[in-house]
Amino acid sequence: MALTKYADDGLFTPNKIADVLHTTIEDIARSAGLGKDAVQRKERIKSDKTQRRLREMIEVVNKVEPRFGSALIAYAWYRSEPLSGFSGHTAMQLVRKRSG
Repeated sequence: MALTKYADDGLFTPNKIADVLHTTIEDIARSAGLGKDAVQRKERIKSDKTQRRLREMIEVVNKVEPRFGSALIAYAWYRSEPLSGFSGHTAMQLVRKRSG
């Protein structure tokens, strides 16, 4: 799946991401390590930090989607599968704890 499916006018859009992944924007915020304001307020959605976190999350989901056959299963993997090479952290935990 192309990254553009999650974006409008060159910006990752929490509503589009939530629609594709059949979840809420609040869940998207948690999964990317962001507060609710970061995905609800227009000026915060455009911020470098918000866009970086959303991009990192979507890049991981996009990268593993072919392995699992769907964005939904890839997103479930991103949130729940411990990664042995990273002390058992999930991809979501790694994205969330990145400084930024």
